[in-house]
Amino acid sequence: QAMAPLHPVAVQCQEAQLVVTVHRDLFGTGRLVRAADLSLGSASCLPVSQNPAEDTVTFVAGLHECGSTLQMTPDSLIYKTSLSYKPTPSGNLVIVRTNPVVVPIECHYPRKSNVSSNAVRPTWAPFRSTLSAEERLTFSLRLMDDDWSTERLSNGFQLGESLHLQADVVSEGHVPLRLFVDHCVATLSPDKNSSPRYAFIDRSGCLVDGRAEDTTSAFISPRLRQETLQFVVDAFKFAGDDRNLIYITCHLKVSPADQAPNPWNKACSFNKASSLWAPVEGTGDICSCCETGNCP
Repeated sequence: QAMAPLHPVAVQCQEAQLVVTVHRDLFGTGRLVRAADLSLGSASCLPVSQNPAEDTVTFVAGLHECGSTLQMTPDSLIYKTSLSYKPTPSGNLVIVRTNPVVVPIECHYPRKSNVSSNAVRPTWAPFRSTLSAEERLTFSLRLMDDDWSTERLSNGFQLGESLHLQADVVSEGHVPLRLFVDHCVATLSPDKNSSPRYAFIDRSGCLVDGRAEDTTSAFISPRLRQETLQFVVDAFKFAGDDRNLIYITCHLKVSPADQAPNPWNKACSFNKASSLWAPVEGTGDICSCCETGNCP
C-alpha cells in the first residue's frame, strides 16, 4: 500500500517475515512522531532502520517473532501482531500533543492483504473564557475561529489542531492602553496552582510553549490594535492522564500605550528559523530573559 497521509502504515507480508513501514506523520497533521515511541508486537521490538528523507521508520520481523500470534482457518494461516505508538514527554515537559495508538496488523497466507488504523479522535470538553473587571477596565479572553473573524462556536479540539486565543481590554474613558498577557497556565482542575500544571506563557509575557520541539505557538504580529493581543497555541493534553478537560487561567494586564514595552510588559515569541526570541513590539533585548529565565 502506497505511503500517504491517510495510510501512514504500510505492511509487506513476505515468505518468512513481515516488513512494516511507518510514516512519522502518523496522524496526518504534519507533526512527526519520534521513532523511539514506536514499537512492534507484544515484545516491543524496535525499528531496524529510518529514512530521514522520507520521514519513515521500518520494522522487519519474522512471522513468529516479536510476540506475534498464529490463527488457522480452513483457508488461511493468519499471523497477527500490532504496531504501538506510546508518546513520551520531550525534555522536561509534562505534556504530550498526541494520543497513544495501537494499529492491528495481519498477514494472511496464501492470500495477502494489509490493514491500517484511523487516528484516534479525542473530543475536548469546553474551554471557558473568563471575564473580569478592575475599576473601569473590562478584560476578556476569547477562543476565536482560525481566521480570527468571530468567536469560536465549538470548544472541542483534536490533538494536532491549534487554539486561537484573543485577549482584549475595553478602555473607554482611559488614556490609550496596551494589553499584555503576563502568564497563562493549564491545569486539570479550576485551581491554577494544582498539579500537574503547564505554564505556556510565563516570565512576564514569554510564550514559552513556542520554544518546545515541533510547536508553532506564537503571538500574532502586528497587533490589530493596542487593546488586543492574539496568540496561537498548539493543542495538548497532560501525559499519563486520560482526562480530556483542561482549565486555562491567564493573567492580563495593561500599560500606557505611550510607554515603551520593557522586560515587565512584553509579548515575546520564539522564532525557530533564527533561534531567537522576538517581541510583538519593542526592541529584541526585552525578550532576553525568556531564554535565561531571569525575568524581573
